[in-house]
Amino acid sequence: MIDREKIQMELIKLKDGERLLRLTEPQSGLSLERKLNPERPVADQKKQLLSVFEAALARAELSPV
Repeated sequence: MIDREKIQMELIKLKDGERLLRLTEPQSGLSLERKLNPERPVADQKKQLLSVFEAALARAELSPV
């Protein structure tokens, strides 16, 4: 079961000024990161990445190990 409260979010600023958003779920070890588009609001990109990340977590839960 996906627990949104356990998903960790990091906003990382690179040397060249670009930014990355990294999402990590500690129990599964799943991590996803994306370079942010400076032309779009961070909040919109965060929502979109969180949606993709939750779908990946759900898919990982359904896959037999």
